[in-house]
Amino acid sequence: MRFGIIGTNWIADRFLAAAREVQGFELTAVYSRTEEKAKEFAAKYGAAHTFTDIGQMADSGLIDAVYIASPNFLHAEQSILCMDHGIHVLCEKPAASNAREFRSMAKAAKRNGVVFMEAMKSTLLPNFQAIQENLPKLGKVRRYLASYCQYSSRYDAYKRGELPNAFNPSLSNGSLMDLGVYGIYPLVVLFGKPDAIKASGVLLESGADGEGSILLQYPDMDAVIMYSKITDSSLPSEIQGENGCMAIHGISQPHKVEIRYRDGSTEDLTKPQSEHTMAYEIREFVGLIEAGLSESPTNTHERSLLTLEIMDEARRQIGLVFPADQQ
Repeated sequence: MRFGIIGTNWIADRFLAAAREVQGFELTAVYSRTEEKAKEFAAKYGAAHTFTDIGQMADSGLIDAVYIASPNFLHAEQSILCMDHGIHVLCEKPAASNAREFRSMAKAAKRNGVVFMEAMKSTLLPNFQAIQENLPKLGKVRRYLASYCQYSSRYDAYKRGELPNAFNPSLSNGSLMDLGVYGIYPLVVLFGKPDAIKASGVLLESGADGEGSILLQYPDMDAVIMYSKITDSSLPSEIQGENGCMAIHGISQPHKVEIRYRDGSTEDLTKPQSEHTMAYEIREFVGLIEAGLSESPTNTHERSLLTLEIMDEARRQIGLVFPADQQ
């Protein structure tokens, strides 16, 4: 399957390292804003074609599918352009700046009969399957707690007066979009739509959010999501039930899952999985195309939309506005 890639940052490198594990994947074309970067990246991975114009790449007939790893605010525009040229789209998370954009993207996928999937890797990993399969062992679930707090490598530059992409709200970036989404998406997959949302956060002078928390209410349980790009945390995430607690180590890519029962016993649920965790999302995406399916049964359009609706409401409550919201 002939792939194009939009974006040449570090996540694109990780994606292509993982793609080596996926049978039939072939990198054919690379887009970058500068010819120099495009050619350098293409040479590194053996891609035959480079572009500095996305429209030309989409119209070239050289690619069947594309992985979009550009800044968040470009996801909708670039995805729709590619889908309108009959190209299948795997779009890095978060799939869009807001729910309104995502609805337009989902419509474009349906209109053109192509696969469109958000590249949320965590919910496709074997260890997330272990979470789903063993959830009934907890009995009645009463709380979901997801924590992803990681001091950004770019925060020191921000404090020096620079404006790196990670803290630039004009790009639809910040801690909620970059890290908080990893706590929200699995919640949506496991428990669906909440009844109520209460959010708080810390806005930096740039207008981006440095950290935040969201409390979500369900009929008989609650959920707490904590995220930060300006502090670290070593807390595991948890699902607490009346029979015991499931500890999830690494909510963005679970690498260990265990249940600690009320009687003091423990059960290790961890499954073997590749260190190249993005391979699972690539394999899912390619499999959908080959099977002629319209969307992933796990990373569905409905779940991606609900995740963005939750983030939209959280941003509304803390006063976090992106330029993309006003278009």
